[in-house]
Amino acid sequence: MYQIEETSYFIYLLIVPIVFVAYMLVYWWKKSTQKKFADTDLLARLSPEKSSFKSFLKIGFIGLGLTLLIVSLTNPKMGTKLETIKREGVDIVFALDVSKSMLAEDIAPSRLEKAKQILNKVIDKLGSDRVGIIIYAGNAYPLLPITTDHAAAKMFLKNANPDMVSSQGTAISEAIDLGLTYFDNDEQTNRFLFVISDGEDHQENSVNITAKAVKEGIKTYTIGVGLAKGGPIPMKRNGVLVGYKKDQKGETVITKLHADLLKEIASEGNGIYIDGNKTNETVETISEILIHAEKNEFESKQFSDYKDQFQWFIGFGLLFLFLDVFLLDKKTGWIQRLNLFNQKK
Repeated sequence: MYQIEETSYFIYLLIVPIVFVAYMLVYWWKKSTQKKFADTDLLARLSPEKSSFKSFLKIGFIGLGLTLLIVSLTNPKMGTKLETIKREGVDIVFALDVSKSMLAEDIAPSRLEKAKQILNKVIDKLGSDRVGIIIYAGNAYPLLPITTDHAAAKMFLKNANPDMVSSQGTAISEAIDLGLTYFDNDEQTNRFLFVISDGEDHQENSVNITAKAVKEGIKTYTIGVGLAKGGPIPMKRNGVLVGYKKDQKGETVITKLHADLLKEIASEGNGIYIDGNKTNETVETISEILIHAEKNEFESKQFSDYKDQFQWFIGFGLLFLFLDVFLLDKKTGWIQRLNLFNQKK
């Protein structure tokens, strides 16, 4: 397994094609200038030992040498073995509501973006805890299996949007039910399920599913985003507002926060309801819950003993540059003596 420490240095690879283009321009200019003084046959007789092939070989060495030296700047590393690492932490699954109602802007910038802000900051504060993500609207879908890779969690979370779920609506019960499958029964870790939503629910068995989660040792917390007075659902095309969602009567739909349902789910799930409209306070509340949770030991596999490999790239890069210096433009004598192409008559 390889790691690249400083990817920003890859931009310098642009130097290599620039060198090749400059060489070809100079080569073309020299050829055109020579033709002004003598024809091709005469030039060949005047400099019989000059090799065009070696000229191209030399620029090839320069290009390869520069490429290897630039790659060395990125400090590539290689993991020498796969180890089973013992960690202490808890297992956390976030169930994120991505239904159309989460696009309402009664909470700036929108309910969905507010929810993402909260989850991103919570993930930043996690230690060795494992995290998984579920998205749901009319149906629930796994977005990220439970993992210790927090960077991957944030990357997947960034792209979560209503278009990722085919059916609209809000099925909190399906999200909770899917959350039950995320935890490894062989590892009895402390388990948390955080449902972040505006509380609109088009199914009626969410509380019953939560009771099932409690029996499996999962604590369910709910985070409400949105205002009780509600707001319209914006309809956008290419980021430009074109109107608001309307019902069958042509009236603008107003979506409201249903905190009562979220409070009932949290109460049944041995958790608490958290007002998610204030980002920092919400993040601190969740962090406090997780900090004071009992940590259990679990195992995860990862590559370890990463060693720097930049010295190999420097060595070979310098080797090719030295070859360019010592490689002359003259034709190679022993190849000429072979007379491979029957040039000597």
